[in-house]
Amino acid sequence: MHICVLGAGIVGATSAYRLLEAGHQVTLVDAAAQPGSQTSLGNGAQLSYSYVAPLADPSVWTHWPEYLFSAASPLTLQPKMDPAQWRWLLKFLAACNGKRVRKTTVDLLRLSFFSRAQLTQLTTAIPFDFQHRTAGKLVMYADAKELEGAREQIEFQAQHGCQQEIIDAARCLQIEPALANARRDWAGGVYTASEEAGDCALFCRQLVAAMSRQPGFRFAHSQRIGKLEMRDGALIAVHAGAEKIDAETFVLALGAESAGFARQAGFSLSLYPLKGYSITVPLNDAASQAAAPQVSITDLSRKIVYARLGDRLRVAGRVELVGMDRSIPAAAIDELKRGVNALFPGCTDLSDNNSLSPWSGFRPATPSGVPIIGASPVKNLYLNIGHGSLGWTLAHGSASLLAQLIGGETTAIDASPFSFSG
Repeated sequence: MHICVLGAGIVGATSAYRLLEAGHQVTLVDAAAQPGSQTSLGNGAQLSYSYVAPLADPSVWTHWPEYLFSAASPLTLQPKMDPAQWRWLLKFLAACNGKRVRKTTVDLLRLSFFSRAQLTQLTTAIPFDFQHRTAGKLVMYADAKELEGAREQIEFQAQHGCQQEIIDAARCLQIEPALANARRDWAGGVYTASEEAGDCALFCRQLVAAMSRQPGFRFAHSQRIGKLEMRDGALIAVHAGAEKIDAETFVLALGAESAGFARQAGFSLSLYPLKGYSITVPLNDAASQAAAPQVSITDLSRKIVYARLGDRLRVAGRVELVGMDRSIPAAAIDELKRGVNALFPGCTDLSDNNSLSPWSGFRPATPSGVPIIGASPVKNLYLNIGHGSLGWTLAHGSASLLAQLIGGETTAIDASPFSFSG
């Protein structure tokens, strides 16, 4: 069967790989010249398999004034005259209840552990070099009450396969000595030894290069998708650039742009972009490399994550509901630079913004945080969308699940939580 995968970010690229592996002819289409050039390009780089609790959480209700009015809030809401934003927000608030969050967490943990196994299987079969390592992860708390409050979540997740521990500040510094120079007073942290990190965009490029050496695969790059052709409730072709692409089956993996594609196809998706920012700090000498962490770090109070990628440090943060504004405000980059200076002083000279590769990206999220994987209302169009900030973490499991659903196989995990529900 000829399958056209729309979007060559991490979700689309892995979907194409699993479908090609299953014996299908695959055309992968993207507007950019290189795969992984948009949301996958500068993400937080952490493969956080045990940190999948959704953004929709009961605590949102108490923090709502901060999100609306505080310039220091790591989550920013900019209300717009946009019905899609308000519909998404109403569904998001409805998902902010304890019972729903626990179910979502269990569903996402099941998918994340499957995803980890699929990435391991893939990298065993094909040698890649994308700075992939099992570095472990420390989530650092400055407030003792908040650290103790994490215990309930840790105990809950332990029932579902997570191995995490709450440790004091001294133990945190033993695990990551670079934190000893931080200009912060830590209460302690949550340590997960099994967590991984890797360069998502580099992986995308290498995966597409590996597929390009196989018969039956084509990467139609630099081709923005325009008009759709529909017949009898099915999608029969897409116009990408100057080319018309016919296929028997299509997979929608266009990230935040998927909602617009769905409208053209005659249905709606409850999807909204969560904008985030990153810088990538070069570690050009022995002193800066020694000052940077080896373990992945999350500064919980500031919602900034740090991941080591060889001789670079990826620093990412913020969640903004501001629509598709692609600008990179200086204030957002300055916030990340202050975070580096506070936690890892002496890491490097941060004065030249151009050397830091400033990035912004749109993480496509459903209100509940659960991605949509499987059939759509269009009979030959499948969905693999809505992973929010967990695209890198969940992509490999999502792709394998999608390929099993398209192939009519018994799925490795229960696929029902991820089905389209209108």
